[in-house]
Amino acid sequence: MFEVMATLFAIVVVGYVAGKWGYMGGTFDKRLSRLVIDVTCPALILSSAMTGELPDRALILPLLGISFLTYVILTCVALCLPRFLTRRREEEGVLGFALMFGNVGFMGYPVVASIFGHEAIFYAAVLNVVNTLAVFTIGTMLIMGKGSVDGQRFQKKVLYSSPMLAAYLSMLIVALGIEHVPAFVSQPLTMIGNITVPAALLIVGSSMSHLPLRAMLGTPTVYATTLLRLALLPLAIHYLCSMLGFSPFVVDINTVVIAMPVATYGTILCLRHGKDTTLITEVTFITTLLSLLSIPLLAACLLSAS
Repeated sequence: MFEVMATLFAIVVVGYVAGKWGYMGGTFDKRLSRLVIDVTCPALILSSAMTGELPDRALILPLLGISFLTYVILTCVALCLPRFLTRRREEEGVLGFALMFGNVGFMGYPVVASIFGHEAIFYAAVLNVVNTLAVFTIGTMLIMGKGSVDGQRFQKKVLYSSPMLAAYLSMLIVALGIEHVPAFVSQPLTMIGNITVPAALLIVGSSMSHLPLRAMLGTPTVYATTLLRLALLPLAIHYLCSMLGFSPFVVDINTVVIAMPVATYGTILCLRHGKDTTLITEVTFITTLLSLLSIPLLAACLLSAS
């Protein structure tokens, strides 16, 4: 598992070097961000529902249920807690995004597979449906900010954006029990979707290359957010869901998924909407770095308890 985390972090380092050497940055990063959101991410979402074998149907509704409950809780946290983490109102939305959204689609899948086996990737994809819906609705409004007219008004077009259309279609595939999707459909989607992880991590690395070294070392606000993101919130939700009677397997997968470092979509959405990427890049970098230790420790605790 440490090798998986180290490999993903290495891609961030490559993006950092590419940004420093002028291969990435500026207009290129913005266009690549649009490609990730509008093309490769939808392909990744769809391909995750085309594994060639159906999951245990008895787990699908509990997974959707626990994911919905999780993001209701995280939404409340994202709207209320940031005001206690910073005195700058313009930072509250970014910190709320960081607390609410982990890097599920990019880092969650390989980590879940390394802990629970390859077949668990589909269950992570089911959990990711609610995450995807929340990222491109609530997440977009958080990034836009409370002081923005667009941020205060729900953007209906998000509901029929390409990532959301892909999420709807993947849910339909599961609901209808479509077990075998033709290879000429699933294989191109898989290949295009596979671009998402390295591209998104390269963008994060490139964004970091424009930060001064002092900013990359983080601030008390960044480290408080990191502690909540990687440890306190996942553990709190784990115990709450256990008390509510969800099966240990469902609770454990959900816990690992939401314990990921800050979603790279935060940086991508900031670029797309012309927002300053400094704070989101700092907290993404620090959480990604420290997750090399936090995720293996969390997995060891879950496995020892099960």
